[in-house]
Amino acid sequence: MKDKRSAIWGWSLYDWANSAFATTVMAGFFPVFFKAYWSAGESVQQSTFYLGLANSIASIIVAALAPILGAIADKGSAKKKFLSVFAFLGILMTGALWFVRQGHWQMAALFYAIGTVGFAGGNIFYDSLLPGVASPKKVDFVSSLGFALGYIGGGLLFAVNVFMYLKPEAFGIADGAVAIKLSFLSVAVWWAVFSIPLMIFVKEPEGDKGLSAADAVRAGWNQLRSTMKEVRHLKVVGMFLLAYWFYIDGVDTIIKMAVDYGVALGFPSESLIVALLLVQFVAFPAALLYNLFAKKIGVKKALFVAIFAYGIITVLGFLMKTVMHFYALAIAIGLFQGGIQALSRSYYTRLIPENKAAEFFGFFNMLGKFATIMGPLLLGIVTLITGNNRYGILSILLLFMAGGVLLLKVDEKEGKRIADEYLS
Repeated sequence: MKDKRSAIWGWSLYDWANSAFATTVMAGFFPVFFKAYWSAGESVQQSTFYLGLANSIASIIVAALAPILGAIADKGSAKKKFLSVFAFLGILMTGALWFVRQGHWQMAALFYAIGTVGFAGGNIFYDSLLPGVASPKKVDFVSSLGFALGYIGGGLLFAVNVFMYLKPEAFGIADGAVAIKLSFLSVAVWWAVFSIPLMIFVKEPEGDKGLSAADAVRAGWNQLRSTMKEVRHLKVVGMFLLAYWFYIDGVDTIIKMAVDYGVALGFPSESLIVALLLVQFVAFPAALLYNLFAKKIGVKKALFVAIFAYGIITVLGFLMKTVMHFYALAIAIGLFQGGIQALSRSYYTRLIPENKAAEFFGFFNMLGKFATIMGPLLLGIVTLITGNNRYGILSILLLFMAGGVLLLKVDEKEGKRIADEYLS
């Protein structure tokens, strides 16, 4: 039964759970700690390249796995099982960061990359559960609720972690370095505990029962090949995926590399952490309000507004000179970050056949992860070539421009009509 309150909250709380990784680890402490502790002695440009490379390698792995795993999950009724496996992988690797000693950037990058695979791989199956949890009338709201809870949940734990870092003595912690390592452990526990409601209250969508693992793999592979052919014929889906490929890459690159950029500009790490907290607590209400804004002007137009806003933010980031500028841009990012992510996910559900949700979300996440191969690597390479981090961040503008142009060509009504034909 769709729109069941316990299932909606159980599903949404997984965003609350794993967003701690996105905030404390991915966007917050890992880039700062990677530069100052694990890659101490390297130039800021070199460590930026290492971090971008780690993000890109993780994205390659997820992109390669995403479509076949989605197809297997559809055939074997295993969305929740796969979600559990990837979540456990992410939780384990996040906790393992506690053991990495100073100067061992290679080990830190390896654990981070594998943890990112767990985080992103789990999201494939988390996203694919959405059509079974919410009806078309509620899908925009539920998708936005998930992101909103993710921002507030991740933000709350991150706030505690920040206080641990700034005032370690108040927590009985030896120093800031130990506080950051303990923060990674707290993320692992948080992620594990708040994943439980989804496992209890969200029902596994029905698939082909009784398939063995080998049969599920074969069926999944055959279905994947079929889907590749279908995507070529579903031109509206293909066009949206291509547009999404570009613009979400820009969004994800800014999320992953903003703190690294601030460090390169010489901003104090305390100020960068405050800016990240601003993003989280602005993004919480903004994700829900942006859903209302989308109802007024239409989801597609709301996506255009967010893409344009990110383009402006990128240019202002290139021109940024003071910490106050960084704070202002953090607020601006918070206003649009949840909106563009939530609406992209819910907009996609309008274009795909519901009975192949995991399979098509496999493609959705695959392209998103292939995109995040390009963005951090583009930023890192441009930074290395020019010797200037500002030109690296400016290069991301190309991704928003390409995504906006391609989104213009997406016809939602035609996409919905074709998707309905697949169900009939």
